[in-house]
Formats: sequence, structure tokens, C-alpha cells
Amino acid sequence: MILLLDVGNTQIFGGVVKSSNPEDIIFSFRKGTDSSSSSDETGLFLKSVLQENKINPDQIKKIGICSVVPGTMHSLKGACQKYFKINPFVLQAGVKTGLKIKYRNQVEVGADRIANAIAVTHLYPNKNVIVIDLGTATTFCAVTKDKDYLGGAIIPGLRISMEALESRTAKLPSVEIIKPELACGRSTIESIQSGLYFSHLGAMKEFVSLYKKELFNGEQPMVVATGGFSRLFSDAKVFDAEIPNLVLNGLYMAIQMNDEQN
Repeated sequence: MILLLDVGNTQIFGGVVKSSNPEDIIFSFRKGTDSSSSSDETGLFLKSVLQENKINPDQIKKIGICSVVPGTMHSLKGACQKYFKINPFVLQAGVKTGLKIKYRNQVEVGADRIANAIAVTHLYPNKNVIVIDLGTATTFCAVTKDKDYLGGAIIPGLRISMEALESRTAKLPSVEIIKPELACGRSTIESIQSGLYFSHLGAMKEFVSLYKKELFNGEQPMVVATGGFSRLFSDAKVFDAEIPNLVLNGLYMAIQMNDEQN
């Protein structure tokens, strides 16, 4: 079994894969990201969450980490080595990805964005793809049918946007992030909910339209969504597919590619 860990700014998203199919995740879990956690705290949590889901920690033979929070890496690596006797695979610059990364500085590309791109090139071969990841930040990534990672865009995520309104204004409250019934809110809460939802929806539609013209010669790319807030837009007819485990799928594929290389 392989333990996969996607370390985001807000949460660690983990999962366990048993078979050779990267989509066959036995179970997944989430934990708040805390850069101050020790290796012991992290290791004990990982063993506990496995045991609670009826998995013997000794069955874990490989661990993969994809992180956008450098401050967590020391304790994570230490936890893997101390509690699992495993040196984890880390998706980072220099490992084999199967992608041709066109970013001016390849090191700047977030590991989660690379994992997403790896996954879609395997899941949708010979297709141009836009990946929209709706997490702490909302990211857009363009990947060609030839496995060129072209880059993309980053905008504040829904929760960041809501918290900015709350913290930087005198009277605007924190609200539940939901899909509003109408665009025209009739209360402060409804107005904020409408602004959050429809501004994000408009941004997604605009980026897809721009990338179609700029990058894909007018050819309609496939649009794949992932991330915690993707379900909010499931019926908005923006996505062709919604894959909650996309980062974990890509991380698994990266492990396989680098095992083959070795």
C-alpha cells in the first residue's frame, strides 16, 4: 500500500492506494496544516488514522508527499522515517514528471499544480486540458495534448476572499460559502454569498475562454476541476469532469514514473 499526502496551505489531504490503479483510493482523510507540528505528532496522527480505518501501518510500503508548505517538510519526513521506516518520495524539482514545463522558472511551479498536470495527461491522453483547482487559492493550469505545461493563473480562493471582506471592512460579517439562489442578494449576507460565488464563476468562464483563444487556437479544451470548493460549481456547466482526488492521482503516477527510472 502507498500513503499519499497532499500538503496544502489550509489542510493536509491524504489517501491510501492499494492496487495499481491510482484512482482506487481505499480511503482519504483531511487534517489541518500546522507547520509547528513535531514529527512525533505527525507520525502518531498518521498511524492513528490508518488504524482507525482498519489498515495496519506496517502495510504501508511507500509514502509520497506533495507540499506547498515548506515549513512542514522536516516534520513530515521525520515522521515517515521514524514511524514507518520509509524515506518518502517528494514531488519536487528534479524528479521525473513526464511533462515539459514551460514556466520561466520551473522551481516556482507549485507541486500540487504539477501533480494535477501529471494526472490529467494520464487520464486524458491526447487532449488539451485546463485544470481548475479550487482550494485555499484557486489555480488555473493549461496542459497541452503534447504534455506541455504552459502555466496558468492564481486568484484568491473563496475562503480567502470572504475572510478579506470580513477583516478589512467594519460591518461585513463572515458568511457560509454556498451557491446563492439569485445573483441579486437582498441582505448583506446574501450579497456577500452572491459576490463570492458569481465572481468566481465569472473568473472561471473568462479564463477558459481566454486560454481557448491564447493557447489552443480556438479549440475547446477539456476542463477538469478539483479541490474542496469544486462541488459548489458542479451544476454550473463549466467543467467536463470533477475529480476530487486529482492531486493524489498525480502524486501516485509520479511515484510510479520515478520507480521505473530507478
